[in-house]
Order: sequence, then C-alpha cells, then structure tokens
Amino acid sequence: MHMTIVVPAFDEEAYIGPTLDALRASADHLSARADADVEIIVVDNDSGDETASVARNRRAKVVREPVRNIARARNTGARHARGDLLVFVDADVIVPRMLLHQIHVAMSDPACVGGGVDVDCRPRRPLVRAYLRAWRLLGRLTAMVQGATQFCRKETFDRVGGYDEGAWIGEDVAFYWRLEKLAKGERRTVRLLRRPRVRPSCRRFDKWPLWRILLWTNPLFIALFRRHKAVWTGWYRDAVR
Repeated sequence: MHMTIVVPAFDEEAYIGPTLDALRASADHLSARADADVEIIVVDNDSGDETASVARNRRAKVVREPVRNIARARNTGARHARGDLLVFVDADVIVPRMLLHQIHVAMSDPACVGGGVDVDCRPRRPLVRAYLRAWRLLGRLTAMVQGATQFCRKETFDRVGGYDEGAWIGEDVAFYWRLEKLAKGERRTVRLLRRPRVRPSCRRFDKWPLWRILLWTNPLFIALFRRHKAVWTGWYRDAVR
C-alpha cells in the first residue's frame, strides 16, 4: 500500500515543522510494521512566510496552490499524489506515532472506503473546553467528522468529487458525509478512529473572544454562510498565528 499524506498550509511556518516531524515519526513506525511507503505533500496555499522552506527542509514535497481555499488546496495535493491511499492532515495537527499504522490496518479491509480520526482539543479556558466537549458529543450524534485528519482510497476520492471548493467552511464534514453515503449505497463501511486521537492547535479558541467562537462554530451560521468567503477572513486572510 502506498500512502500519500496531504497537508494544506497557509502561513504555517510556526506550526508545520512539528506537524511534519510527527508525521515522519508515524511514517517510520508504519514502515517498520507493514509493507507500506509514505509520501508527504505540503500544499503551500499562497503563503507569505517561510512555510514552503520549512516543509522542504523536512523532506516534504511542496506544491503550490495560489487560490486560498482549503478545499482547493486538499484537492491540489490529491492530484499530485502517487499513493492509492490519501490521508489529509491539517498543518497545525500533531499525530500520534501509531496513527498511520492504525489507518493502514483500517484500510486493509477492502470494504472500508475511508474515514476520519477523532480529535483531542485542549484549549486553555475551562468554558471553551466544556463547549468543545458539547460539540464533540453533537458530532458523534450527527457524524460530523472534521478534517483535522481524514483518509480514503484515491479512487473513492475521485468518485465523490474530492472536497467542495465552493465551500469556505464545513467542506470537511460534507466530504465525510459523502463518503458515508457512498459506503452505504455499496454496503461498505467508513471508519472513525477514536483511538489514538490527533491533537490540533487550539490557537483560535485560546485567542478569539468567546462571542466569536460561539458565532463561527454555530451550525446554523455555518450552514447559512459557508459559501460566503468574506465571512471567513479569519481563515483565509487574517488567520490567527
């Protein structure tokens, strides 16, 4: 099995180094236990900092996507991938050493078309921690599996049309739902790996005021404005660093 990890990155020089170090350690762990090789692609999504240099210094393949859109960046990475298994990891996410092996085990089942990985968010403020725990429960009830880490077969990715480039938020949840729909129609499966969990940066939740967190993570607000780029400048222009 050949695995390609796609890491979309916009101005991530401060975070992408540890992310790639963790991915490389997990890739080495996998290679020692299975007949699998791993390719890492960083999609530089029009960064104005040294994101690309940091990635190259860590032996990642770097491709450029000039249009700032995380769905488009992920799709660009998939087009450049040599692997038959795609793993999408955000640029500020730390993966456990055994994660890629667990994904490999899950995808060794021919009935599995893809899946996602649960997250371990650790914001500093107790109120925000409680809010995110409630969100996690809602996610379990509605199968909202976000894109901190998602995976699927390359042919499945092509069949479902990749990530929706018309959406500026929530494209990851919609992608997972499409995987589920395809799997259900073909009597196959998707897998949500609850252990080990990946650890995303909580920089937004630590720095944003509470009102902004409550507004920008409100499901109704996301549903109404997910296709309006101007609403999401905190991701695509004025990102928290």
